[in-house]
Amino acid sequence: MDASILLEYGWVLLILVGLEGILAADNAVVMAVMVKHLPADQRKKALFYGLFGAFVFRFLALFMISFLVDVWQVQAIGAIYLFYVAIHHFIKKKKETGAVEGEPSNAKGSGFWTTVLKVELADIAFAVDSMLAAVALAVTLQPTGWFKIGGIDGGQFTVMFLGGIIGLVIMRFAATWFVKLLEKYPTLESTAFLIVGWVGVKLAVFTLAHPEVAVLERHFPESKGWKAVFWSVLILLAAGGYLLSKRKAKKTDLEGTE
Repeated sequence: MDASILLEYGWVLLILVGLEGILAADNAVVMAVMVKHLPADQRKKALFYGLFGAFVFRFLALFMISFLVDVWQVQAIGAIYLFYVAIHHFIKKKKETGAVEGEPSNAKGSGFWTTVLKVELADIAFAVDSMLAAVALAVTLQPTGWFKIGGIDGGQFTVMFLGGIIGLVIMRFAATWFVKLLEKYPTLESTAFLIVGWVGVKLAVFTLAHPEVAVLERHFPESKGWKAVFWSVLILLAAGGYLLSKRKAKKTDLEGTE
């Protein structure tokens, strides 16, 4: 392998690590929100199971990559589940608000194992998204001809594998950090679920652009215009949610001192 190919592989790996880190952070946000209602000791266990599940599902996704990429139903299920998670949160939030205003509400946190199951289902959806991101970058690389795994060239597969593993390491630390951040700024929870819904939109776009569905043009998900819209909205949601949460927390502190 000559220097130019090595440089190309190194550059794509660097980009993939950053991208997987962002997706891992999204996954960590979801885990942090889902386990937040549990007692501290159970929360740590649920996060451990969630991180373990994230590793397993991403590992499986890599080896099932040729199958998952070609089946639009898998992408659609992932998108629907992320939409469900986001919408369910706001419905639950509305019920809790109603209870505060004197209306009856049966909203309560899920039990430990139910929470773990929800986290694992979210991991599956994010594993699909992570895998799609890895494929989109890795298939642009020149094949090495080393070997084949799941219809993917060995060199391309190695880049995807390394990017995914580094992303999981980022998630390990991000999950704990997000739990602490949510404790400090509780209203960030709604921002997190808006981001979850927006990632669902991304998966839905992949589904609609699938050749067997063909609602959108096949290469639309890789277009510069769509990518610019997706990342701009994601950054606006994250930054706007953080600033609003910080302002609300400051206002609450000032009211508490009066």
